[in-house]
Amino acid sequence: MADKTLKCKDCGEEFVFTESEQAFYQEKGFENEPQRCPDCRKARKAQRRNDRPGFGGPRRPSRY
Repeated sequence: MADKTLKCKDCGEEFVFTESEQAFYQEKGFENEPQRCPDCRKARKAQRRNDRPGFGGPRRPSRY
């Protein structure tokens, strides 16, 4: 396996899908290559986290 240069589907920037990342994907059984660069993946993950009710919002005071 060699490093692959892929294009992010969100921002259009090219990013490198390294040989070690490819091995990780293969080990986990992932069949598709990543479609987003690391920065866009991070941003998307943060957005999903903020959209879920009960996560990341204001905390209620403890009763104790």
